[in-house]
Amino acid sequence: MQLSLRLRVIAVRSCKSCSGRRHLLRAEMGEREKILVQLYKAMGNTISNSIRTIFSAVIVIAAAMSAVALGNAEPAIQSKSQIAEAEQLLAELGYMTENADGRLDFMSRHAVMAFQKVQGLKRTGVLTASLLEKMRTAITPEAKYGGAAHIEVDLTRQVLFMVGDDGKVDLIVPISSGNGEKYWDKTTQKFEVASTPRGEFKIQRKVNGTRKAPLGSIYYPSYFLRGWAVHGSPSIPPKPASHGCVRVPRGADKLLFKQMPIGMSIYLYD
Repeated sequence: MQLSLRLRVIAVRSCKSCSGRRHLLRAEMGEREKILVQLYKAMGNTISNSIRTIFSAVIVIAAAMSAVALGNAEPAIQSKSQIAEAEQLLAELGYMTENADGRLDFMSRHAVMAFQKVQGLKRTGVLTASLLEKMRTAITPEAKYGGAAHIEVDLTRQVLFMVGDDGKVDLIVPISSGNGEKYWDKTTQKFEVASTPRGEFKIQRKVNGTRKAPLGSIYYPSYFLRGWAVHGSPSIPPKPASHGCVRVPRGADKLLFKQMPIGMSIYLYD
């Protein structure tokens, strides 16, 4: 299995008007990301948490590299002090990060992507100087619903908000929801549409750990309607890509699992 991430960027940049090459590059990158996800799933519980985290990070980096190669002209920030500043700003705004250490790790990259989604910016996952400037003046987004602590899933912006009893957004993570495409359901033995329900629901049941579901392994699922759940996944692309569940990044799944008790309200809206 070839996992090389050589992207032939030079060839594409030398011929920006050649749409065929750009489409080829996009397809090749997409295939590499799919291979990484498939390998991650195939390894299952045979790999340690540290290796699992590394694989997840590689998938995020591959997606970011794809975005850069396909037209993001502004270079990524390399300064550790500026990266640390961005991580600190994101944490203060409510985006889930780990440490403001200037390394732009797995969760920090997802936080960058979530910030871009909330702000309506191009979803590259790449931290640039102009993006850092926007972080310096940004404010935490407001919740759409009031009342007791709850979860909100904005399907248009592809983000999840954890809202406290005070009505303020405490935590923001990127998500990937149903892509609207048809797929073969092994349980119903017929084609279904990969859609995510809209409306208000309650967390009904939870699985503390990994569940081998009919469509693949999912992590720390919290079910809100029959087979629909918020769960961890190694693949959180910038757009809807799931069979209908609300995917959240590995690393965020366990924390969200703890903060979403049975009976908590969850609102899903466009």
